Amino acid sequence: MASTLSNATLTVTVTESLTLNGSDHGSTKKMLITGVNEVSKRILTCATTPGTQIYAGGAAAAYGTFVTANVKYIQVTNLDDTNSIVLHLSDGSSHHSQHLLAAGQVFFLTDVSASFDAAAAVADFTAVNIVRIDAMAQSSAVDVEIMVASA
Repeated sequence: MASTLSNATLTVTVTESLTLNGSDHGSTKKMLITGVNEVSKRILTCATTPGTQIYAGGAAAAYGTFVTANVKYIQVTNLDDTNSIVLHLSDGSSHHSQHLLAAGQVFFLTDVSASFDAAAAVADFTAVNIVRIDAMAQSSAVDVEIMVASA
């Protein structure tokens, strides 16, 4: 059986609206992400300790695991109206970064393959793949939404 699924283009639009002292300082940015033919979107509750793994990347697709080289877009939204979460991004070994995501905030990634390092200086940057993302609620359990689009 041949698949009837064809690639699609994901359009991500960010609109900023700001009028300051009578002047418009808003803008709209649009990004087109082509070649998308897989999508996963879910809402889950993240615990405080030790947190909850919300993304896994690897060499082959499996239950809850995405092919790292094929991931084109990840969006994580903190659905809580009060509490923050900490996103922990990892290459699975020695490279990690953490990002505070306050209530209602959204975090986007448009590349997880060879996209980050925890180097102290730009000259020391060595790109590695993000293969794990954990979300840890800071004070009480928090609902988060995650969307992953890939080829």
